[in-house]
Amino acid sequence: MAISEKDIQKHAADIAKLRDTLNGVLFGQENLIELTITGLLARGHILLEGLPGLGKTELVTSLSKALQIETKRIQFTPDLLPGDITGNPVLQETPKGREFIFQPGPLFANLVLADEINRASPKTQSALLEAMQERRVTVLGESHELPVPFFVLATQNPIELEGTYPLPEAQLDRFLFKLEVQRNNADTLERIVNQRELGIEPKVEAVMNAQTLTDIMKAVREIYLPDVVANYIARLVDGTHSGQSEVAERIRFGASPRAALSLASAAKARALIQGRINASFEDVKAVAIPVLQHRIVLEYQTRIDGTTARVVVENLLSEIPTQDLDTPASLKEATA
Repeated sequence: MAISEKDIQKHAADIAKLRDTLNGVLFGQENLIELTITGLLARGHILLEGLPGLGKTELVTSLSKALQIETKRIQFTPDLLPGDITGNPVLQETPKGREFIFQPGPLFANLVLADEINRASPKTQSALLEAMQERRVTVLGESHELPVPFFVLATQNPIELEGTYPLPEAQLDRFLFKLEVQRNNADTLERIVNQRELGIEPKVEAVMNAQTLTDIMKAVREIYLPDVVANYIARLVDGTHSGQSEVAERIRFGASPRAALSLASAAKARALIQGRINASFEDVKAVAIPVLQHRIVLEYQTRIDGTTARVVVENLLSEIPTQDLDTPASLKEATA
């Protein structure tokens, strides 16, 4: 059963309240907040990258308060072990005698803040792989389901800073979005100075709960994705591979099928946020950079030239047309 226009407008209104609340806490980051909400509604994990002190952690903590969901914070450090995240079996007395009983780690929460994730070793970072994909963890051969909903919002400092490790490609691919947190301009800094005080957290109004969030996430899955939009997504992802576009010659490894699914989910989430019943080409373009930029590996010469993955994706969007020349006329008319 298709979602009704009335339900879409109701969900869009709830999302607008959440967006306004977050904008009232984190100044000058409207686009970042919009994309963060889009990523959550698409049931995705988000990687926030930026220099210390720009509000990455504050965004996550404010989001958890506004949504009223269980949140746990993991401070990633070089000595952090995988079991410190997933949990460990502990020997306990039971009616049957001594047995190993699994004690859940901080990963068992609705929203997990993986703070400074790139300061932990690759082995510890990899402990998140199963959780982020299958939403469960396996310890000593026994699987444990994670709560619903479940999100990982990770923060990282740029890898050129001392004491950081680059994330494994397999883990990067599991993040729906990679978002860059930009510094504030002078006007925003003045507003922060006037309305904030060091060491005192701002008050965040609760505007949603876990059930409402789950209902909206279900509604996102019912947003219609036209065939021509799905075709555009497929051609964009295919265009990141060698021989499929001019831009691809600057890419060593292209995006995976998971990137195509991520583009579709994020485009549908953006459509719902804007109160529309179907996703469009513009929705795909709006989320293409945060979805694709961390999923492609550039050629060595491209990196030497100073070209970033963001620029490469922008060029790809310019090169790949929204409609394939071979698309049947009937499908083209469907999007008119």
